[in-house]
Amino acid sequence: MNYENKTTGKNIFTKLMSMDDATWERHASPMSVWSRVVTGVPVTFLAVWSIKPLAWWSLIVIFISVFWLWLNPRLFSAPKSTNNWASKVTFGERVWLNRSECPIPEHHAKWANTLSIISGLGFFVGIVGAYLNWPLPALAGGLISWFGKMWFCDRMVWLFEDMKGVRDDYAGWLK
Repeated sequence: MNYENKTTGKNIFTKLMSMDDATWERHASPMSVWSRVVTGVPVTFLAVWSIKPLAWWSLIVIFISVFWLWLNPRLFSAPKSTNNWASKVTFGERVWLNRSECPIPEHHAKWANTLSIISGLGFFVGIVGAYLNWPLPALAGGLISWFGKMWFCDRMVWLFEDMKGVRDDYAGWLK
């Protein structure tokens, strides 16, 4: 698998997560994608929920949740095959993050931005609900955020499918 696209390393999110080419290759594992899908929002909300009841001790829960989000893309081996939905999600995310270097079709940018806003608004409502220990806003916000993110993920697969022929390194991610 050719992961020589260094331009994604210039993205601020990629720098914060220290996502080099080897990490992206491991994150393309369906186990990495699905375990993050199942645990990402709940672990984050649980950490925020713990602030009031645990006070300073909540920093331990917050650290563990941040560490999990950082560790997850590194935890699993690179997949033997990347011709699956979950792997293509990560490829689409890489294409999305590289859009300043290699422009993407406008309809993909529009949908990705819209879904990011929806997911972000749900996440904000959920985080506020978790901080205030209000179950309904936490749950509703979490679900909105999760469904928005899942739709975004599906769009990333579509983006990758449309862009894999544009650059050799994009096509090289498939194996």
